[in-house]
Amino acid sequence: MNLTPAQLAAYIDHTLLKPDASPAQIETLCAEAREHQFYAVCVNGSWVAAARHFLDDTKVKVAGVVGFPLGAMSSDAKRYETEVAIDDGAHEIDVVLNIARLKAGDDKYVFRELADVAEAADERTVKVILETCLLTDEEKIRACKLVADSGAHFVKTSTGFSTNGATIADVKLMRETVGPNFGVKAAGGIRDALTALAMIKAGATRLGTSSGIAIVQGLAGGGTY
Repeated sequence: MNLTPAQLAAYIDHTLLKPDASPAQIETLCAEAREHQFYAVCVNGSWVAAARHFLDDTKVKVAGVVGFPLGAMSSDAKRYETEVAIDDGAHEIDVVLNIARLKAGDDKYVFRELADVAEAADERTVKVILETCLLTDEEKIRACKLVADSGAHFVKTSTGFSTNGATIADVKLMRETVGPNFGVKAAGGIRDALTALAMIKAGATRLGTSSGIAIVQGLAGGGTY
C-alpha cells in the first residue's frame, strides 16, 4: 500500500483521552493536528469547546467521546452528553455501546440507545466503540449490524482503556459485516506506520491514535510499506 505522509495523516484522529490531560496539552494536541493536517482530534467532553476554539479556522474536525470508557451509564445520560458535545461544537461523536446489554442479548436496548445518540448528534458523524476485546465474534457481528441499522456512521474497535486494542482480524471482520461503504475505525495500540497501514489494508477508513506524529514521521522516514 502506497500512501504519502499527508494521505496517511488524513486517516488519523489525533487522540488525547487521559483523565489528567491539561489545558496546555489539549492546546498542543490541536496545534499538532493543525500542523500535520490530521482528520480530527478526539477529546473528552469537557475539552470539546476548547478544541473547537483552537481549530476553528482549520479543516480539522473535533470529535467528543460519549459514555467513555465503559459505556455502562444510562441511555438518557449518553443522549444528554451527546447534545452537550454538539452544543460545544463537536463535529463527531465517539460513543461506547453498552457492552453488558449486548452480551446479555438485549439487542433492542442497544439499538434504541444508539439510535437516540445518532438522533441527538443531529446529522454529525457518530462512531460506535464496540470494545472488541470483550466480545466474541458472534457478538461483534451482532453489534456491527445494530450500529449499521441505528443511524450511526462508523463501527470502532476499542477505547484503548480495556484489555486490548485493535487487531487486524477484528478490522477485517467488521469490514466484512458492515460492507464496503460503512465507516470502520481502528483504535487502540496503533503506534507505528506499519501497523497503521496494515489496519487500512484490512478495511479501516479511520485510525484513532495518540501516536499520529510518530506514525506519519515513520512513513516520511522511508521504508517499504
